[in-house]
Amino acid sequence: MEINHFYTKLRRDFGRRCLFSDRPADLRADVHPDPSLASHFIQKTSKDQATQACSEMSEHLVNTKHVEFKSCGINHVEGGWPKDINPKDVEQTMRFKKRVKNDKGYINSIQQLSKVMEHMIQNNSIDIHQQYFEEDEVEETPELTSARTVIVFRDPNKVQRTISGLSWHPDGGRKLAAAYCCLKFQRTPTDMSLDSYIWDMENPKCPEMTLEPDSPLVCLDYNPKDPHTLVGGSYNGQIAYWDTRRGTQPVEYSSMEHSHKDPVYKIIWLQSKTGTDAFSASTDGQVLWWDVRKLNEPTEHLVLDPSREGILDRALGAISLEFEPTMPTKFMVGTEEGLVVSCNRKAKTQAEKIVCTYQGHHGAIYAMQRNPFFPKNFLTVGDWTARIWSEDIKESSIMSTKYQMSYLMDACWSPVRPSVFFTVKMEGVLDIWDILFKESEPTLSVKVSDKALYSLRIQDNGQLVACGSDNGEATVLKICSGLSTLQKNEKSLVADIFERETKGEKILEARQREIRLKERSRSEQSREDEARREDGEDDPEQLIAKAERDFYSLVEAERKRRERREETPQVRERNFNSNLFLIGKHQTGMYN
Repeated sequence: MEINHFYTKLRRDFGRRCLFSDRPADLRADVHPDPSLASHFIQKTSKDQATQACSEMSEHLVNTKHVEFKSCGINHVEGGWPKDINPKDVEQTMRFKKRVKNDKGYINSIQQLSKVMEHMIQNNSIDIHQQYFEEDEVEETPELTSARTVIVFRDPNKVQRTISGLSWHPDGGRKLAAAYCCLKFQRTPTDMSLDSYIWDMENPKCPEMTLEPDSPLVCLDYNPKDPHTLVGGSYNGQIAYWDTRRGTQPVEYSSMEHSHKDPVYKIIWLQSKTGTDAFSASTDGQVLWWDVRKLNEPTEHLVLDPSREGILDRALGAISLEFEPTMPTKFMVGTEEGLVVSCNRKAKTQAEKIVCTYQGHHGAIYAMQRNPFFPKNFLTVGDWTARIWSEDIKESSIMSTKYQMSYLMDACWSPVRPSVFFTVKMEGVLDIWDILFKESEPTLSVKVSDKALYSLRIQDNGQLVACGSDNGEATVLKICSGLSTLQKNEKSLVADIFERETKGEKILEARQREIRLKERSRSEQSREDEARREDGEDDPEQLIAKAERDFYSLVEAERKRRERREETPQVRERNFNSNLFLIGKHQTGMYN
């Protein structure tokens, strides 16, 4: 049951009603000032006070609401066929096509379209497949070199870590895998995360997938044959293998006793039939080959001993690796000592696997890559310079940049232009070099971050460049078309530059070899002179007497030669007859 309460009040209790009307203003009172009242008031001291016309407000930063994207997959099935037709059955589809072609509506449609087509091709007077006006080329205005930031991926953890390795997804570069690691020895924070991430270009706020290794990843690489698999090198020396379809945990680890003893600084997939082979390099002086289907132990190993004896204690620490699929038996290793070691995998012995070395840097070689258009020429980065080498010249590089103000940490060639390469520095600057345009200075320098840049990776189309910084930010930049499009006659011009520089270095190398031979012969001669001096053969008095004898013997020989030249032919004939007489007499005496 509902209970209702009613409260009532009389109208007169509300007071008098207000009446409003429209009328002009009138003056009701006018009070004039009275000077006699001034003595009753105290004048207040004037004071200037600044006032604000509006109320004070605090400043706040606001951002628009973020739209989160979610990746969803669909299965596309060929459509447009009737339900009773199986698209996979060739006979049914052929019968259906014949039935459609015999349909009157289909024939009428084709006839109407053919008339329009004939009109468009102008009664077949113009061949639509022929190239007209080939000689008239449109002059293109040169575009200014530029690079703009497209997206920035930030480490979601509180403790900032260095991005030590990057790898683009092989299918169009829609994703970017980043390895996060603190490379400062014995200064790792206790609460530092061990995770690495795979980022989607459409969603920079949240990583698409988290890789959860047992030890921080120093490097990682996508499989070019299978975009779902990755391999990474850990800080503790182990090799980890992921299949993104099977979760965030590694599918398999390499065993500790057969892994590297130092951090794995580089790992690369190899060109093989199975697509499961990779090899890694570490500062422990070893290069190990792996099959990710069985990571119990490496399939092969190489000790980087410069004496070619395979002694691990004398091995050179490896920092970078280079492998070109077009040269499957060759690979190169960059070491901490500034040496580039050229190796042959198919050699029978450990000594034969190390072919030769190149020396030109004063510090560790952090990056190395062959030119994708000219594999005999390769790029190295170490200390404060970037150098371009030729396999035929082992004494020095054929081209090099000026010494920079800060360390160069990574570099790579452009996959679409043979004359362009990229470098990153600890100043947080990305330098783009074009050796056709300028050799001594970069064509474009971009300040990417206030922190040092440690890693660099370019997309296969040459337009997007990813840079990893010290504070865990992966910055993706888009390069202008002038630096990401192949220019006219560029390959031939770059080939001429490499050939010219190689010939010049060969001439200098031959000259240096001659100088070394002369110095060696002089040193040998000086050693012989010292040996004689020790034996007492070079006594000053004996040397003077020997010089006098040689002088007088030369003078006597010259005097006799001149006397023979001044003799008359009669004297020569008489001397000749007397000599014959003496010879005959001598022979007669012998017979008697």
